[in-house]
Amino acid sequence: MRLPMFPLQSIFFPGETVPLHIFEERYKQLIHDCRNEAVTFGIPIYINGSIQYGTEVQLVEIVNSYEGGEMDVSCVARQVFRVLTFDNQMEDKLYAGGVVQFIENVNDVNDTDKKEALDKVAELYYLMDVPFNSIPVEKFNSYLLIHKIGLSFEQEYELLQMSRESERYTYIKNHLTATIAVLKEINRTKQIIKLNGNFKNFDPLDFEDFSL
Repeated sequence: MRLPMFPLQSIFFPGETVPLHIFEERYKQLIHDCRNEAVTFGIPIYINGSIQYGTEVQLVEIVNSYEGGEMDVSCVARQVFRVLTFDNQMEDKLYAGGVVQFIENVNDVNDTDKKEALDKVAELYYLMDVPFNSIPVEKFNSYLLIHKIGLSFEQEYELLQMSRESERYTYIKNHLTATIAVLKEINRTKQIIKLNGNFKNFDPLDFEDFSL
């Protein structure tokens, strides 16, 4: 499938709200085309000097319009794709485009897996002393978590390429397990430091019990 393209150094996952500030002429044209022709566009991710994967997004609304033609728009992310070809400019257009192949999302996890992941997130937030708003298991999927568990840009990019929900859950659970272990060790160290900073009664050594 051929899509208009809006390359960014940002990662968006299916179902996520995508707020964009539009100021370049080529992307003003893109947004007008999306509004007038009901087309979607792709946000391919520029990483490590190349463009290989991205997410299809759909325009929801133009939130603000400015005198100079700039716009604040709200979009929603839909499907992940692999980039097959990329052209800096589509025919008769100012913006880029390319041919993409959509990646099928396989939902192969059960409620037990979901609850385990949610429990680990709750533990992580507890250790960080950050409020955690619980998500009902039946409404939960891995995409809801990815921006909220301290993953690096590169780690998020790895997850974007995974087609199976079970792969993403395994990756996320491994990350959470490792992060929780580090935080527990940090908290233990903080307690030791705190205790050692308090005044204590120390029993002096009785040198009469020692002999050289």
